[in-house]
Amino acid sequence: MDKNNEAFLKRLLATFQGEAAEHVQALSAGLIELEKTTEPTQRQSIVETVFRETHSLKGAARAVGKTEIETLCQAMEHFFSLLKGGDIELSPARFELLYDAEDLLGKLLAGIGGEPTKANLAALWELTQRFAAATGTAGNGKTATIVPAAQTGMADMAAPEPVTPAPAPATGSHSNASSAPTAESGPAETLLARTGDTVRVPVTRLDAILFQSESLLSAKLTAHQRAQDIRAAQGAFVTLAQQRARIAPEIRALQRRQERSERKEGHGRTDPQLRRLLEYLLLEDDFIKGYEPRLENLAKAAEHDWRTLGGMADGLLDDVKMALMLPVASAIEVLPKFVRDGARSQGKEVDFHVSGGETEIDRRILEDLRDPLIHLIRNSLDHGVEKPEARLAAGKPRRGRVDLGISQMEGGRIEILVADDGAGIALDKVREAARKLGLSHGDEEETQDETSLLGLIFQSGLSTSPIITDLSGRGLGLAIVQEKVERLGGSVTVTSKPGAGTRFRLTLPLTLSTFRGVHIRCGEREFIFPTMHLAQVARVAQQEITTVENRETIPLGGQTVSLIRLAQVLDIAGDPVETAEENVPVVVAGSGENRIAFLIDEVLGEQEVLVKSLGRQLRRVRNIVGATVLGNGRVVPILHVPDLLKSARRSSAPGLRPMAAVVEERKSLLVAEDSITSRMLLKGILEAAGYQVRTAVDGLDAYTQLRTEPADLLVSDVDMPRMSGFDLTARIRADKTLADLPVVLVTALESREDKERGAEAGANAYIVKSSFDQSNLLAVIRRLL
Repeated sequence: MDKNNEAFLKRLLATFQGEAAEHVQALSAGLIELEKTTEPTQRQSIVETVFRETHSLKGAARAVGKTEIETLCQAMEHFFSLLKGGDIELSPARFELLYDAEDLLGKLLAGIGGEPTKANLAALWELTQRFAAATGTAGNGKTATIVPAAQTGMADMAAPEPVTPAPAPATGSHSNASSAPTAESGPAETLLARTGDTVRVPVTRLDAILFQSESLLSAKLTAHQRAQDIRAAQGAFVTLAQQRARIAPEIRALQRRQERSERKEGHGRTDPQLRRLLEYLLLEDDFIKGYEPRLENLAKAAEHDWRTLGGMADGLLDDVKMALMLPVASAIEVLPKFVRDGARSQGKEVDFHVSGGETEIDRRILEDLRDPLIHLIRNSLDHGVEKPEARLAAGKPRRGRVDLGISQMEGGRIEILVADDGAGIALDKVREAARKLGLSHGDEEETQDETSLLGLIFQSGLSTSPIITDLSGRGLGLAIVQEKVERLGGSVTVTSKPGAGTRFRLTLPLTLSTFRGVHIRCGEREFIFPTMHLAQVARVAQQEITTVENRETIPLGGQTVSLIRLAQVLDIAGDPVETAEENVPVVVAGSGENRIAFLIDEVLGEQEVLVKSLGRQLRRVRNIVGATVLGNGRVVPILHVPDLLKSARRSSAPGLRPMAAVVEERKSLLVAEDSITSRMLLKGILEAAGYQVRTAVDGLDAYTQLRTEPADLLVSDVDMPRMSGFDLTARIRADKTLADLPVVLVTALESREDKERGAEAGANAYIVKSSFDQSNLLAVIRRLL
């Protein structure tokens, strides 16, 4: 194959991969809706939709020679054809078959550039047989719509009987259901068919255009600065002209006296230097009169150029931003299936509802938003929604509900609400977990309100889960959510009612590149304070600054607000700078009782700001989120307000209590494992981490040792002779002297029922050997100790 053909094939496959991904996603969404819908007419409409998607994908796969995908789509298409004609009915087993087929399609698409793996081929073979059985075409003299194995690269496996296509129903969609390319279409007709007035453009190319468009904003700011400089120079020139106009009569009077003196006494008796000076002053006066209108015209032209360039730059930047804006629905298409699979794995029944998915937002924000949304929804599934029995006992509907709502706000921001109707957040468990992590002290808990307690759930390591598993319980999910949202320039808050559910509210900007910012000065440094985090800009009288409990405060809006000097938070100045001004400027951030006022030296103005990244090396600079270039060429840091609020609270907090010196002691661990290989492996890992380790050959041996020589933590297998890990854990919890001993179960049993049994027995953590990672085990042990 020559290079041109090879390059063409790569482009063709890339185009197919993008188109196929859309079909698979539409198929996934259709299956979710089909499973939830019971109304016959609506069900028939959904079947028609997924039928068309499968048919279109089959045609595109045939066009590029991807017979594995074509084979699977052909089997699915026959299934939907029979379903549409009423020849078969849907059942839980058949839904599982369709979901398995969708998963395999995703795997085949992921490896589109190479040969399919043996595992995928084996899965394809199995699925085709399951489809044949589900459609009643296996072993009954009928034939299934399956491409022969020789065409799919499965010739080395047992092949099905020769097959022929099943006739489509008279009302089928093969001929006239849609304008989608058919299986008989060629590559050009299939992959280059127009879809309305759209065209596929690589995202990298759009990003490059956006970068160049954003650079025009710098040119706009520079043009504005130049126009201001010319206008300032013109103002100075006008002042000079006015001053010259005041002394012009005296100059002319002096010139007339000089002329009379020359006529009377002759040129020889006059001062030549004075004569030349007068002539120069008169010429300069004429120059000023002639140049003043030219300078005025130059200033007007510069302002006109600035407005023209500004309008063009703003229009182009807005258009490119709109091209990169995507509906939120495009980023959450995977969530319905994620909720379904997650709920089923935990034995729960959950309905997932989305509203406002058509709201558009910057693609770069959407990419970083997927993980926070998945963490929040997983949190709702794991800790929020109860199991059907518990919901029925509490008087709730059997099926739980998780809602995702998206709405656009004023000021170029978007609000995302993730809510569930579960049990809510247990504040007593949050308080206990915070105490264990040292986030609160006994004398502070009395004054902690609900808002401050709920805010602690975003602290890394804090979890109210009774057991640590491979997926949850480590207290990292919500910390990741807060960090990612804040790095995007947003904020996250939570409200909860016991028994009524939990609501997470995310507020984010619509775009990342530009925003409005207040230009401030602090000492000799200048900064940009984003207006999206700004509650108020004010001037306060110095006599209103008072000290309460060693903290400076000011009255603002009927409340007492903490005041801290920005220079102190940023550590850019030593002693506070005294000013003779009666009123001093402050910028206020935060909301409610968490507002903090920052004392600054000067507010220089408000302007549009183009954000420039600090680069990978400076990504985590505290209190700074990026930088911008002003019109005068100066580089000014942009403040990261969430970090700034945290730094302000730390710097204004009372001194920490002195702690007595603690002698570090090695913790003692007991490992219960019947396999000598696993026992020695665990012992070596834990001893290398600095722990004292004893071993036991089974559960009974471990319990006997614990009764005679206590340990700080137990690591146990589950499937052991004489006494299993579950029984060992239950006996430890029933023993008053051992009831508080942390127990970590490390086992090959990974089913949901086994994990639930471990939690019911009282285990603190449940780690599956198939995904075992020694750093994971050590992190869990460190947390429990």
